[in-house]
Amino acid sequence: MASRISTMKLLSLVLSSFVIVQIALAGDPDILSDFLAPNQNNVDGSFFTYTGMRVLVNQSTFPANFTILKASLVEFPALNGQSVSYAVLQYPASSLNPPHTHPRAAELLFLVDGSLEVGFVDTTNKLFTQSLQAGDMFIFPKGLVHYQYNADPNNPAIAISSFGSANAGTVSLPKTLFATNIDDTILAKSFKTDVSTIQALKAGLA
Repeated sequence: MASRISTMKLLSLVLSSFVIVQIALAGDPDILSDFLAPNQNNVDGSFFTYTGMRVLVNQSTFPANFTILKASLVEFPALNGQSVSYAVLQYPASSLNPPHTHPRAAELLFLVDGSLEVGFVDTTNKLFTQSLQAGDMFIFPKGLVHYQYNADPNNPAIAISSFGSANAGTVSLPKTLFATNIDDTILAKSFKTDVSTIQALKAGLA
């Protein structure tokens, strides 16, 4: 009987350790080669080069709307298996990056120019906010709802974000809730409002 109990305890310990290891390794999986490419024996330096950001160097006018220029797995296949990606965010005066999440990575934002009001909400519904100036950095923890707002009515802002995944993913709350054909009644009950209000919100995102 004692031997059986000891065996059960050992099995429980092994299973618990396995869970802890899986949590610790959460994120992009490790690869078993230096890099991943369609044909690893037939690549050169151009495979590891992304030129999509050159448009920023030659940009003569600032975008009229909030704009994101990404270097993720989709745009830059060499990132596959490297657990990193990148984005340049351009905020015209009084523009907003609406509340959203990145389900597969934290976001480390570096404000290059201008000012931003940023914030995120944790799993206890506590809101953390900060006013950023050029040169500041801010971390948005993995999977939590967050936003950035350029409250300056006259000047734009530019930020660079890095992610701990080649494909961090983005879930925009406004679009997810009001532009994916979720039934109006379900949304109305969820937000304790009426169907006409929900329809007005959906029309605004159409």
